[in-house]
Amino acid sequence: MSDTKALSNLAMDAVKAAEAAARAAYDWIGRGEKESADQAAVDALRTGLNAMAMKGRIVIGEGERDEAPMLYIGEEVGTGEGPEIDIALDPLEGTSLTAKNMPNALAVLSLSLRGGLLHAPDTYMDKIAVGPGLPAGVIDLDAKPEDNVIALAKAKGVDPSEITVCILERPRHQYIVDGVKSVGGRVRMIPDGDVAGAMGAAGLGTNVDMYIGQGGAPEGVLAASALRSIGGQMQARLVFRNDDERARAERVGVKEFDRKYDLSELAASHCLFVATGVTDGDLVTGVRKSGGVVSTETLVLDSADHSIRRIRTDLPL
Repeated sequence: MSDTKALSNLAMDAVKAAEAAARAAYDWIGRGEKESADQAAVDALRTGLNAMAMKGRIVIGEGERDEAPMLYIGEEVGTGEGPEIDIALDPLEGTSLTAKNMPNALAVLSLSLRGGLLHAPDTYMDKIAVGPGLPAGVIDLDAKPEDNVIALAKAKGVDPSEITVCILERPRHQYIVDGVKSVGGRVRMIPDGDVAGAMGAAGLGTNVDMYIGQGGAPEGVLAASALRSIGGQMQARLVFRNDDERARAERVGVKEFDRKYDLSELAASHCLFVATGVTDGDLVTGVRKSGGVVSTETLVLDSADHSIRRIRTDLPL
């Protein structure tokens, strides 16, 4: 069996693990306790991963070993038999969204063949992303936001006023908002959940054309694996606020602190991306409990065949 086939064969087990994490987080929706929600998702996801027939290694997780007792960077998961797999995960993408009962909280993981995902430290990352079917190099992380809007509009054959940019709502992004609006573009602000935001630029869930902004580096790699699966372009650069974050980057193998990564470097090989809804969102619906049944919806993207699958699972309570 080829390595690619072996990875694709893990899809349903990965779905079950993500579903378990989402169901565990469900009990904490709207209770204002994001740490408890996250811990519940971590516990369930780890149990699911350890049941999978693989030699798994966490490359993006809850933090370094001394900061995270479970799903830490470098932790080995799985049965120890099967393909060697690198795993990027966020057991609860949107802890605050869950605590506040807001849209777009997800249980997310990405699997790749060993060495296929950038080992990004838990720092910030500048990102820009667009969807498939566009000329190579249409976006540039180092260009002004307004220039990227103009270039994308030209590539799509539309006026800049027809371009919508998804932006994480943070004071640091005001210059992006101003730049987009200066050429007539539209903005779509999101409070959290920039994995879903970047994926929206690829035509999944929302009617946006581009994602620009600074968010978590781990979330950036997760978004890149999704974009690799369905097509698109992405550029990113790690952002360091202090020497401790630079040291953290060195420990995971980062040598060029100012490097501008493209999609092929963020997600370098065959990827399997899985996201289960916790709360209702743009990509998938959230967990439902009704009539003695708990229901989940999961998005599964596979770069081997560029497939997009949505899986609805009903289980008895």
